[in-house]
Amino acid sequence: MDQEKTEDRNVMEEDAIHTESQPGGEASTSQLLGKGLDIGTANIAAAVQTEDGGVSVTVERNAFLDIKADVYSKNMLTKLKVPYVVHNGKMIVLGQSAFELANIFSRETRRPMSDGLISPSDVDALPMIKLIIEKVLGEPAQSGENCYFSVPAESIDADNNVIYHQGLFEGLLKKMGYNAKAINEAHALVFAELAEQDFTGIGLSFGGGMVNACVCYKTIPALSFSVARGGDWIDKNVAQVLGIKASKATHLKESGIDIRNPKNREEEAIAIYYRNLIHYLMENLSLRFQSGQDMPTFPEPVDIVCSGGTSLVGGFIEVFRDEFSKLDFPIPIKNIFRAEEALNSVAKGCLVAAAIGE
Repeated sequence: MDQEKTEDRNVMEEDAIHTESQPGGEASTSQLLGKGLDIGTANIAAAVQTEDGGVSVTVERNAFLDIKADVYSKNMLTKLKVPYVVHNGKMIVLGQSAFELANIFSRETRRPMSDGLISPSDVDALPMIKLIIEKVLGEPAQSGENCYFSVPAESIDADNNVIYHQGLFEGLLKKMGYNAKAINEAHALVFAELAEQDFTGIGLSFGGGMVNACVCYKTIPALSFSVARGGDWIDKNVAQVLGIKASKATHLKESGIDIRNPKNREEEAIAIYYRNLIHYLMENLSLRFQSGQDMPTFPEPVDIVCSGGTSLVGGFIEVFRDEFSKLDFPIPIKNIFRAEEALNSVAKGCLVAAAIGE
């Protein structure tokens, strides 16, 4: 990379220090530098640069709940002040409101995405995710504005069609008026968090549907892959062994527990599956380092940065370091840390790519 591009990246990273998160709110006006969009299984986040040079990130849960369109249901939603849209004769509640309502009435939310990709079995998946994206991203400041959006890498343990998934969202964003470009999810994380390390290190994005990994050397991805396990995999297995609904397991996981010190059977189950997920990912990453033909030689120890909603549970980094210490990892690691704004970092990295043309 030439010196001018390196300076541009560093300036953008400095500008992105002051970040305002707006959960569930409307997207801000972009400053013509482009936008970043993280399309996750559990959450969708959009990042734009603000007038003062900071970054504003708008996040919404990627879920919806359909409710029978009758007078009783309409009055109930109105009384609870829950916003909804009407689609195919049903009232649809989107995002965080859908998740909260599902827990109240012991129902499961519907998810537009499954295992990191657009759901192939839900006919309402695409129109619902389009509504959520329009809510968080907004319209382009001008036609053809850059919008870099996250896509997963091919999984090493599942047969998933990333090409179709990427093409769907390219088409959706182009219809909205954007110049849409895809970037690997974990690669975007490196852009957001490893500027001081000259964009060299390992990015691990722990999402709802899968975990993405990217080994990067001076902005260039040397290795990218994903495993078809993530937060949903934890929830599904916890729900199965405890005999509860997956949404209840999600609620337990997000209720402030610390997986270093589980206090009951439910928390113990969550902690067990977290440790298994971390060990499984790092074991596979280690194997790929050992078998890789074109892996770069790192002259200095590198950092590992983690992000994503699944990494937000209490004690995550401490448990990660503990599991990592059990492995004979093939390269020296300097620091292991979680992004300060783990839910927003991939969107911020997509914004960096959009602003400078990656």
